[in-house]
Amino acid sequence: MATADAFYLPGAEGRFTPTALTRGPWSPDAQHAGPPAALLGRASERFAAEHRPGARVVRMTFEILRPVPLAEVAVAVRAAESGRSVGRVEAELRLADGRVAMRATALLMRAEEGSAPGVDQPLPCPGPQEASESTFPVPWDEGYHTAVEFRFVAGAFTERGPATCWFRPRYPLVADEDTSGLCRTLIAADSGNGISGELDMTRYRYTNADLTVHLRRPPVGDWVGLSSRTTVDPAGIGLADTLLLDEKSTIGRAAQTLFVTPAPTAPST
Repeated sequence: MATADAFYLPGAEGRFTPTALTRGPWSPDAQHAGPPAALLGRASERFAAEHRPGARVVRMTFEILRPVPLAEVAVAVRAAESGRSVGRVEAELRLADGRVAMRATALLMRAEEGSAPGVDQPLPCPGPQEASESTFPVPWDEGYHTAVEFRFVAGAFTERGPATCWFRPRYPLVADEDTSGLCRTLIAADSGNGISGELDMTRYRYTNADLTVHLRRPPVGDWVGLSSRTTVDPAGIGLADTLLLDEKSTIGRAAQTLFVTPAPTAPST
């Protein structure tokens, strides 16, 4: 396992080696979906900066096709249909065997400061400085749960129901790089269902098959807030709806479609 001073170490030709900091809470061998999503966001905004100067990533939609193992991944990005003011970028995260683990589409929009009066929504909750650090019980010592600082202002990891939590990565996404506001948002945004679960996690699994993030602007400062609520249909389909925040105001919204199933029965001893 690579040295854990960042979520990823860069390699040649768009390849990245994950460190233990990407490890998710459900398996010691799989990454949390937040860091891989941020890798695709990084590729998309870099492509936009090169090919569409002045454009901003205003929406990203991710399809999570399979778990991402703690092994080298490759990122590829390409342009899709574009207009004068709006464009699209497509990105993929591939495993060593060539399979696609995550697929993303980024919507780009031309941004011009001063082109319209600003309309803001005030912060609907206390800021991170008014909350204490929280922890998530995980059976391994290092992973996403140690790489990110969590501060709840409503709810908790161990409580069912709606919750509001502030997230701050302790490490850069890629070694020796500054992490952009978009990438900090994506590291956090996939956790909406994790903080707002309505069902007992010992009896049910509610994994998300996708993630859509709308951003009217990237966050200001290090903290990204998630105010999340989960609903579940008896057919086993759920939705996690999340308001995205920074310390100044609301910045966007995220949604995750959930696949809800009974948890596997624990083996007898």
